[in-house]
Amino acid sequence: MAATKPLLIDGSTGEGGGQLVRLACALAAVTSRSIEIVNIRANRGGGRAGGLKSQHVSAIEWLAKATEAEVNGLAVGSRRLEFKPRAPPTSSKERKIVIKAESHGASTLLILQAVFPYLLFSGNENGDPIELEIHGSTNPSFSPSYEYLDQVLLPTLQERFGIAVERRLEKRAWTTGPLSLGTIWLKFQPISPGHTLKLVKPWNEQRQAGDFKTMRRIDVSILVPYAMLEQMERAMVDYLGREFPEAEINFVLREESGHEARMYVLAVAHSESGLRWGRDFLYDRKRGGKQITTISKEIAKTVTKRLWEQIVVHTAAVDEYLQDQLVVFQVLAEGRTTYWSRATEKLDAEAQLSREEDIDEVDRGLEDLPIDKKMKKDKTHEPFGFGSTHTTTARWVASELMPTIQWFNNGTICEGAGISLQL
Repeated sequence: MAATKPLLIDGSTGEGGGQLVRLACALAAVTSRSIEIVNIRANRGGGRAGGLKSQHVSAIEWLAKATEAEVNGLAVGSRRLEFKPRAPPTSSKERKIVIKAESHGASTLLILQAVFPYLLFSGNENGDPIELEIHGSTNPSFSPSYEYLDQVLLPTLQERFGIAVERRLEKRAWTTGPLSLGTIWLKFQPISPGHTLKLVKPWNEQRQAGDFKTMRRIDVSILVPYAMLEQMERAMVDYLGREFPEAEINFVLREESGHEARMYVLAVAHSESGLRWGRDFLYDRKRGGKQITTISKEIAKTVTKRLWEQIVVHTAAVDEYLQDQLVVFQVLAEGRTTYWSRATEKLDAEAQLSREEDIDEVDRGLEDLPIDKKMKKDKTHEPFGFGSTHTTTARWVASELMPTIQWFNNGTICEGAGISLQL
């Protein structure tokens, strides 16, 4: 039964965008906890004005129906939302789900972020799989692409948490050029009632000396106008070759985008020990009279720089985009997780020494590490820890909704709730 008094969440906190809303509603749906979000997307200005967008409304409408929730304020542009779910995930009978966004600009990947945790815990006694079809944009601005989902997020969930997801891009759709609705299809086995989500392969087991400097392979996806394909490929080989001379450059996708305003490149680096980082660039600069060669070099330079900085400078075992997306799985899972492999340059000398000692302990066995002076418990009353504002905000939102979870050492170690739901 949902709580009578909703948990109040200020939507302007931290990152203050749509991610806060998606995560709050996702965890509320899993835990059947009532929430009220105010000042929704208050930190978004200009053309990305505040309030709920179509993709939020589409996802929450489906969650409300599935959880038999009482909802107020669910409309595009609304800055306040009440969401009071009543039915837990294990009560769900639907096995083939279709979610269709009203707006062409609604991101299928962001809709997935909001509904996937609920569906992941919707297992039934027959062990039936779930099929999910989402209609919207597959390559939008300001959100992950289908290629990132396919090559970074979903492989990571399978490798680390054992969540295997079949997927297909049924139809590609952009938010630049002529608009249309795209479609992605996914099929997966939800967690059985009475079972928990567990980390099956820790990141720290794969940490090796030099792992952040030597890449085994870089997978590249190119989606540009036909006239740019060859120039773009040459530019990527040139720039990636300079920064990652030992890596094999593998073009996994080389596709015509169908419009001169659609130029997108994703590079996914793979280390010798199996770690991966992805960085991309959807070209959003004024083209003016620039030649194809010039634009290709700009894109290649940008992607390569972002990838290099992610691997060498930031030094987490996952890229910045993935960090905030993993928070929901960390907090729902049983036991401790960490994807931080060594200290960042932002630490002062004393803190850096302390954290390096912590990670040494983690490497010797995270699950056996006692909660003592080597694991300093974090305060969670505001966004906290290392990482992007999206990541620090996600930790805070999760902690507000699930106070039993614990974070240590500036958000680098999570003691998850170990959610287990009964029929």
